[in-house]
Amino acid sequence: MPNQNIKILHIDSNHPLLWEQLEQAGFQNEADFTSSKSEIEAKIQYYQGIVIRSRFKIDQDFIDKATNLKFIARVGAGLESIDCDYAEAKGIHLIAAPEGNCNAVGEHALGMLLSLMNKLNRADRLVRQGQWIREGNRGYELEGKTVGIIGYGNMGKSFAKKLRGFDVTVLCYDILPNVGDANARQVSLAELQAKAEVLSLHIPWTPETDKMVNAPFIDAFAHPFWLINTSRGKNVLTDDLVAALESGKILGAGLDVLEYEKLSFENLFIDTEKPKAFEYLLQAENVLLTPHIAGWTFESHKKLAQTIVDKIVAFYEQN
Repeated sequence: MPNQNIKILHIDSNHPLLWEQLEQAGFQNEADFTSSKSEIEAKIQYYQGIVIRSRFKIDQDFIDKATNLKFIARVGAGLESIDCDYAEAKGIHLIAAPEGNCNAVGEHALGMLLSLMNKLNRADRLVRQGQWIREGNRGYELEGKTVGIIGYGNMGKSFAKKLRGFDVTVLCYDILPNVGDANARQVSLAELQAKAEVLSLHIPWTPETDKMVNAPFIDAFAHPFWLINTSRGKNVLTDDLVAALESGKILGAGLDVLEYEKLSFENLFIDTEKPKAFEYLLQAENVLLTPHIAGWTFESHKKLAQTIVDKIVAFYEQN
C-alpha cells in the first residue's frame, strides 16, 4: 500500500471508524492517550501525522520537535489549539472538520433559543416542584423576529437553514464578502445591530473576536435581544453580559461555551472561588447553560471522524 510508511499518532480517542479506515487505507496507526505533552514531544519526530482533539496545545516548541510531521488533524471545528501560522510556515498541513458537526450545532442553537423564549427549562423545574404557574411562564414566539448571525461559515449556515419555516428575517455578518445565501442576507454589522432581536454567534476565537461581545457592542443594538453562543466562550465578556441581562438589554442567553473554559473546564473551580458573573449565570432563570456539547452528538461523533479520514486520504492522494 502506498501509505504504509506513514505513521499517524492518535493522542485522543475518537469514533473507531477513523482508526479502521485509516488502517484500511494503509496508514500505520499508533495511540497514546495518557502520556504527558513532554512525553509526546520526545517521540513526535517519528510520526508523519498526528490526530488530536483538545488534550493540549500544539505550540512552537512541539512543532519544532515534530521534524517529520506532514499534517495535524483536529477532530473538531476549530484550530485555535494549534499555532497555525508557525505550523504552516514549517510546511505542515492543517486539517479540521467543521462540516462534521455543523448540523449538530445548528440544531443545538435552535433548541436553546426555543427553550429560552418559551421558558421551557424554568417551567419544567417549577412543575416538578409542584408549582403550576401559567402566567409567569408565558413565552415569546420566534415568528416575525429578526435573527442576526455573526459568522456565516458552516455553523452559521446550518443555523440559518434550521430557521426556515419559522417566518423570521435572517441577517448575517461575516468578515468575508459574498457569503450570504437564500437563507440569510449579508449585511453590515451596523445594520445587523440596528435590526436584530436575536443574535447567534458562530465565529472562531481570534484576536479580533476576543471579548467582541462587550458593553459597547451590546449597547449598539437598537432592540433588546436574545443571545445564543455556541462558538467560543472568550468571544463574550461575561461581566458585560451579566450587566446587560440585569438591565434587560439582553432578554436571555443560551451559552454552550463560557469565558472561563480551559482545556479541562471540569476542574476549573474546585480550589478557587467562582467569578461573580459566573455565579449570576448559575442562578439566572433566563440563562441556559450547556457544557460545550452543541457539536457533540452521537451522529456528529461519526461525521467528524469520517470527515477527518476523507481529508487525510485526499491530502496524500494530492501529494
